[in-house]
Amino acid sequence: MLYAALKTLHLLSIIVWVGGMAYTLFFLRPAVMVLESPLRVRLMHDVLRRFFAAVLVSIAIVLVSGIGMMLIFLRSQADTPAGVDVSMPWNWMVMATLGVLMAAIFGHIRYVLFKRLRLAVLDQKWVTGGAALASIRSWVRINLVIGLVIVIVVGMGAVAW
Repeated sequence: MLYAALKTLHLLSIIVWVGGMAYTLFFLRPAVMVLESPLRVRLMHDVLRRFFAAVLVSIAIVLVSGIGMMLIFLRSQADTPAGVDVSMPWNWMVMATLGVLMAAIFGHIRYVLFKRLRLAVLDQKWVTGGAALASIRSWVRINLVIGLVIVIVVGMGAVAW
């Protein structure tokens, strides 16, 4: 029961994070391109501020639930006979490694690039804000690709767990 609850929280948090990146890149950004630069940069700043707050919560839930599921798995394997190799499924290890990389990239986006955007909006420097948005977009694309790779890897090595 606990494992199922953790897995549900894990998946919902990933849906918010990866789905939000896809929505922003493929639907929101193209739609706001018709707006004048000051309005577009302000709008994207406000949207990203809210989205990044949700991603911070999502990352915390993903990490806690992922570690919880791994601990439950390891505890269930503790009853195996001596000499039997107990290890995490390969796809879980790939997922965990790439997930930590995604979190680190998000940290760069949120605490370096978004700070540049916020300062540009405060100073009404729209060209600088546009450049910050372009950098954010590039890194979000990278994170989206990594997130999709994780989904594919986990799907390929699906474990009945």
